[in-house]
Amino acid sequence: MISHLPLHGSYREHPAGSVFAGKPAAGEIVELTLILRRRNQAPEPRAESAHLTHAALGRRHGADPADIEAVEAFAAANDFWVTRVDTAARSIGIAGPLGRLAGIFGADLDIRQIESRTVRTRQGSLRLPYSLHGRVLAVFGFDRRPVVSTSRRILPHSAHVVSYTPPEIAKLYNFPPNTGKGQTIALIELGGGFNRSDLREYWQKLGLDDVAVTSVSVGGACNCPEGNPGGADGEVALDIEVAGGVASGARIAVYFGPNTDQGFFDAINAAIHDTVRKPSVISISWGMAEREWTPQALEAFNAAFHDAALLGITVCAASGDNGSTDGEPDRENHVDFPASSPWVLACGGTRLVADNGGIASETVWNDGTNGGATGGGVSTYFPLPLYQSGLNVPQPADSANKTGRGVPDIAGVADPATGYAVIVDGEEGVVGGTSSVAPLWAALIALFNEQLGCNLGWFHPVLYGTLSQHKALHDIVSGTNGAYNAAPGWDACTGLGSPNGAAMLSLLRRR
Repeated sequence: MISHLPLHGSYREHPAGSVFAGKPAAGEIVELTLILRRRNQAPEPRAESAHLTHAALGRRHGADPADIEAVEAFAAANDFWVTRVDTAARSIGIAGPLGRLAGIFGADLDIRQIESRTVRTRQGSLRLPYSLHGRVLAVFGFDRRPVVSTSRRILPHSAHVVSYTPPEIAKLYNFPPNTGKGQTIALIELGGGFNRSDLREYWQKLGLDDVAVTSVSVGGACNCPEGNPGGADGEVALDIEVAGGVASGARIAVYFGPNTDQGFFDAINAAIHDTVRKPSVISISWGMAEREWTPQALEAFNAAFHDAALLGITVCAASGDNGSTDGEPDRENHVDFPASSPWVLACGGTRLVADNGGIASETVWNDGTNGGATGGGVSTYFPLPLYQSGLNVPQPADSANKTGRGVPDIAGVADPATGYAVIVDGEEGVVGGTSSVAPLWAALIALFNEQLGCNLGWFHPVLYGTLSQHKALHDIVSGTNGAYNAAPGWDACTGLGSPNGAAMLSLLRRR
C-alpha cells in the first residue's frame, strides 16, 4: 500500500539566482501550518443579512472534526505536538524537529543565500501521509524565503512634487464626513514598524485627536521599526497614516507577520478570525506576481478571502506598482496576487491633479521616468467571475485559459509625484504607489459601514452593477500601464475608476 502521496500544487524550485549555503539543522524545532478542506462547499455571499458569524462559518464551512482528529492522531503517532486548531479557518499548527518533519513530508531543504541574506528554502513537491491525503490541502512553514514585496515610493518634498494629506484626498473624492467610529481597520504588514512619536506628530499636523492604533504579533513578528524610511517602515507608516487620516474615529489594528507564505497566510487569518477586535475591512499593500506563488498557496489564500466575504469583511489589496508586467523579468503580462483573487477588491493607481478644491485631471499612473506604474491585467489562474461578465476583459496571456479575472476593480491616487504627505522615522516625505490606495479604500469602506450600520463586506456584484451603472465612480479614460490602455467603463489600468464617496453611499443606502 502507498504510504505517501504527492501534495497537489506544492511544487516549487529554489529561488532563481540563489547560492547553496548548507543544509538546515535537523534538530531545529519548527511549526508548520496545515490547511484542511472545507466540510461543505461555501456559497457566494448574497446580502448583509446573510453574513455569517465565526461560529456559523466553522459549523457550516470550517474543517470537518474527523479531519482535525486525523491530523491530531498523525501528530501523536509521530511525537509531534499540535500548537493550535482553528476550525473556522481550517488551520492547524503542528511542531517538531525539522529533520523528522521534512522526512515525513518529503521536503527537500537547503539553506540558500539570496543577495545578502541566507534563508531556508525547498524544492520539489511535498508528500502527505496516506492518512492525511485529501484532508490536507496545503502545508506552509518549510520554506522561509520572502514571498511578497511592497513597491511604494517615498520622495522628499520638492518643487516638482505635489502632496496631499489624507483628509484633502478624502475631500477631493467626496468622502462622507463621518469618522468610521465603531469600525476596526486591519492592516497586514510583513516587516518594519511604526513609531508612536511619528503618529502623534502626524495627527497633530492634521488637527486630529490621537487615532487608536494597536499592533498584533503573528508568528513571532512584531512592531519593530528599522529606522529606514525607504524600507518597510515606510509602508507601515503610510498604511496607518492614510487609513487613520481618513477614518480617524476607527480603530487601526496592525497585524505583523513574517514575510513568508506561512507568515502572510497566518497574519491574514489572524485578522479575518479576530473575534476580539472584529475588523470590518482589511487592507493589504503587499503582493507578488501570480506565477511566483505555488497553486496550493493561491488556493489556500483565496479560500481565506472567501471566508472573509462570508463573514462580511471587505479585503482591499494593492494591484502592484510595476505596470502590466508586474515587474517580472520575462516582460510578459502578469497580475499581482492577492489582488487577483475574485474575493478581493483590487486597487489600481492614478495621477491626480487638483485645482480650486476639485479634481482638475485624473489619469492612469505611469511614471515613465522612474518606471513606476499601476499594476493591472488579467489573471492566468482565476477565471472570469460572474460580476465581470459582459465587460471587455482581455484574454489572459496564458493561452490555455480563455478567460480570466480582470484586475483592478477600482483605483485612487497613487503617483508619488501627486502623492500622500507622511511622516516616517521622524522624516517628512511624499509617498505613492498602489499600496496607498488599499488603505484609502479601506478607510472609505469603514466610513460606509458606520453610515450603513452594517458591514458592506464583499460588494463586487453591487460595485459592477448598481454603482457602475449609475456612474458613482470617476471613470479614468486617459493613460496606459504598458500593455493596457484606459477606456470608458472598466479597463485593466484603473478598473471602474476612482471613488465619488457620497454618490456611492447614496446608492448603497437604497439597496
